[in-house]
This record gives sequence, C-alpha cells and structure tokens, in this order.
Amino acid sequence: MSVGQFVFMLHSHLPYYRKAGMWPFGEENLYECMCETYVPLLNAISELYEEEGIKAKLTIGITPILAEQLIDEHLKEGFIEYLDSRIKQVSGDLERYPDPNIANSQHLKYLAKYYFDWFTHIKNSFINKYHKDLIGAFKKYQDLGCIEITTSGATHGFSPLLATDSNLNAQFKIGQDTTKRLFGKKAMGAWLPECAYRQGYEYVGKDGKKHWRPAIEVTLQNNDIHYFFTESHVIEGGNSIGNRRVIGMYGNIEYIPLPERPATGYDTYSAYWLPDAQVAVMGRNDRAGYQVWSAADGYPGDGCFREFHKKDDKSGMHYWRITSPKTDLGDKMLYDPVLALNKVNENSDHYTTMLYHLLNDYKNSHNGKEGLIMVSFDTELFGHWWFEGIEFIKQVIKKFNQYLPQVERMTAGEYLHAHPPTEAIQIPESSWGQGGHFYVWMNHLTEWMWPIIHSCEKRINAIVDAHSELPEDKLMLRALNQLARENLLLQSSDWPFLITTWQAKDYATDRFREHVDRFETICDMIENGNIDEAKLSEIENIDNCFPTIDYRVYQSIEEGVIPQQSAKLAPLYK
Repeated sequence: MSVGQFVFMLHSHLPYYRKAGMWPFGEENLYECMCETYVPLLNAISELYEEEGIKAKLTIGITPILAEQLIDEHLKEGFIEYLDSRIKQVSGDLERYPDPNIANSQHLKYLAKYYFDWFTHIKNSFINKYHKDLIGAFKKYQDLGCIEITTSGATHGFSPLLATDSNLNAQFKIGQDTTKRLFGKKAMGAWLPECAYRQGYEYVGKDGKKHWRPAIEVTLQNNDIHYFFTESHVIEGGNSIGNRRVIGMYGNIEYIPLPERPATGYDTYSAYWLPDAQVAVMGRNDRAGYQVWSAADGYPGDGCFREFHKKDDKSGMHYWRITSPKTDLGDKMLYDPVLALNKVNENSDHYTTMLYHLLNDYKNSHNGKEGLIMVSFDTELFGHWWFEGIEFIKQVIKKFNQYLPQVERMTAGEYLHAHPPTEAIQIPESSWGQGGHFYVWMNHLTEWMWPIIHSCEKRINAIVDAHSELPEDKLMLRALNQLARENLLLQSSDWPFLITTWQAKDYATDRFREHVDRFETICDMIENGNIDEAKLSEIENIDNCFPTIDYRVYQSIEEGVIPQQSAKLAPLYK
C-alpha cells in the first residue's frame, strides 16, 4: 500500500564557457562537471536499468545553454583532451609513489591507482558507451521512461528582472524549442532560472494608462510548460533558505535576509495551481532537502567524504578527506574510498527510512491522504561538489525499489498527471538564492548591469521591428540571428551570480562586457546597413549556440500581452 510519492529533481546548468578561457574559469569547469557529474550520473541510470531493471524515475533539468555545449564538437574534443591530461597527471603520481620521504605514500599510490582507473572508466564510457553524445544518452533514457527532461530559460536569464515580455518570452520559447530539437519532444516542466518568480503587476504605460503585466506562469503556459519548482519557504512562509549555510558556491556570501514571513497554512506535500494560468508549482520539502544540501548537518559534510578544496600540488588530485569541518587543509587525513562507500550506504539507509516516515506520518495525520515529497538540487552538487553523491542517488533509488516500494517514485510530470492539484495559491516574489529574494543578482555589486541589460532589450526590439520581414540579404539575416544570440548570452544570470559570490568576479564582469560589446557591434552594423562579414564570422565562431534561432522572436509586443495566446488572457485580466 502506498504511503505517498517521491519526486527527485536535478537541475543541471553551467554558464556558457565555449572558447572563453580554460582555467580556473572557463571550459575546464564544464569538463570537470562532465567528468564528475554528467557521465557518472548517466552511468548510474544505465546500470540501474540495464543491470537491475530499475527505472531511476529522476526528473532532470538540462538548461538549453548547457545542452548546446554538450553537443558541441569543439567541447567534446576538449573533454577528451581534459581526460587524457588527468590520466597523464595521475600516471605521474603512480611513478613517484611510494616515496620513502613522504608519509603514507603507499596509500597515496593506492589512491593514484584508484583515480587512474576512475578517469579511464569515465573516458571509456564517454567514447565507447555514449559515443561522445551525452545528450543522445539522456534522450535514450528519457524515451525508455527512466528519466524526465525539463527545460529552462535559454541562457538562464534572471526572469523577474527582465524589463520586457518579449525578452522573457524569448528566453522560454527558445529554451523550449531547443529542448524539443535535442530531446525529441517538448518539456512538460521547467526550472525557473535561480527558482526566481515574479507575480503579475499593474504599471502605468507611456500612454499614461494603467496596464497589467502578466505573472511569469503566463509566459510558461504560452510555451506549453505545465509546471515548475520553488523553495519550501515560498509555499510555507517562515525563514528563507538563505539563513543557512549550504554545500557549493553559496557558502560565504554576504546577503540581506528577508524578514520571516507568517506561516501560510500551506505545505509542500502537494502541488498547487498558480492563479494566473494553468501551471502548477511544487515546493521542495525542507526536511528532505536540508538533509542533503546543508553544509553543517547534511550528508556531504561528513568527515569520511572527499575534500573538495585540497588538491595535490603536482597532479591536482583530491587525495584527502574532509576529516572535520574545523580541520585545517594542511591537517586533512587521506581519503579512503571504502570508508566513504560505507558511509554512503549508511546515509542512503537513513534517507530512505526518513522519507518513508515523513510520508507515513503525513498520511496518518491527514486522514489517509497521501502526500508528496519533492526534493530539488543542483545536479553538480552530486559528483562535483560531493564526490560520492552520484552513488548516494543510486543507492537511494535501489533501496526504495527493493525495500520500500510503498514510496512511489515518480517523475514530476508523472506525479502531476496522477495527482493534479486541487488548490490554487499565490506565491511571492522569490528565488532560491541567499536571502530568498533577488539580492544575489541585484545588489550594490551588480546594479550597474541591469540598465545595460534593459537597454539591450529595447534596442533589439527596435531593430527587429525594423526588420519584421526576413531579409533577402543572407549576411543581414546572419547578423540579426547573431544579435539574438548575444542578447540571450548577456542576459545570463551566471554573470551577476559570479560577481556577487566573488567566485569569479573579474571573469564574469569581462564575460558580460564581451557579450554586450558583441551585441553593440552587431547593432551598429545592422543600423548602418554595413555588415562586416569577417567580424561577424569571428563572433559566430565563438558564440555558435542555438543554430535554428529566429531573431523575429524579439518582435515588440504590447506589454501585458503574450502573442501566442493573447485571446486566452482576456478573461484573466479585465
């Protein structure tokens, strides 16, 4: 007998790194995540299905800009070169260990062999099992019913702070079109970039009259997106997620916390309709989520697990374990893969049991009504940040399947089909960033960016309006489409995020300015009617994403009206 449903959501996203540097930021970041997260995740899904007959039932968001990079030939070859370099580096460690002058060097040799085998396996999987086509592999397991793929804004633009509906719509239309092109069908659901949501609101237009700007869910509905995800505090009220330290890149950021919201009376054990469109929202279960992402109390912070921040001076290998949060990097103990695996087994036992009891307690306290536990995380937490995380996911799926079938594992789309919402709620402006609002992307460090972004929005609208008909001049057509690409890329939420977190402040600033400069260069060419083909080709060679883009997606629309379904808006906004 079922006690309830469990939805495991993974949000996969990285900035656009193609031909934009290598290390410490740039393509190598992508290669690290391919190596430590994306290939191991596919291996786990494959092993569960092909060796044990278990469908993972994971909901996996792959942002369009990440998907475009994973199919790129330049980056595929770069990934193989990266793996070869890692294998070469660890081979050097195999030669220099054991060293009688270095303590515990026999164990270091053991770890070097462990990594040699690990990198070799990743390379073999990428080339021989997936034929260098990770997107094709994800599509395969989607079509087999093992996973569900969701979409997002094309370049992960921070939706609430975009100034125009045409630009907001373009992010999700191009995102949905890209997902359909690469995965064979439209996505039912979407990950709102940074989980950032904005309500509809009234404003005074240039005509002096009051107008209504629809909420974000209207844009989603107009692009055939039926659901999205949010944080627990958005549904329930109370403190935002940003009051706690988390695993990953948010660890040391300063932010302005929101005041605690009164309890709403709603919980995250079901999905809800939004008031302005037939789009559902699911909130992350706070208890189940916190157990995984918390740096203080979650599983990844255990002393047995691999230390992310300490690397070998010569090879760059992670040979140490966390030991304890208070242990200095110089005093860390050596990593023990067997000890770590045993801890994963213990953690997965605890997690599956905890989720069972949460659902069972909910059912017993709600007169037999079954509840939902949805958890959502950055995919890169598993493997990249938490090295053992992919094995944790695999063990959780296996144990639910073998020992706790009363917990129904479902993808998000399957859940909504079987359990459509029965209530509609209004959620506040919010995000999953520190403080629970927009501070990470709009603050004293980043406020200079937004007038530029908004100016680019208006400029592309004007240019596209002037070229509403496809030009016969093929060079002009290329310029208009490249302009659309650069506009998308400069809108990426990654640039203000990396500036605020100080992870890559200078790099992100430079990347933003580069895309703005390319945008303005192309604008000048188009407005002057003189396209420099050599310059245009140079830009196209760097920023080649979204090959089927149609610049006309940026035609100006009456603010408050999204063109695809304007008739449907009439009864909503009188």
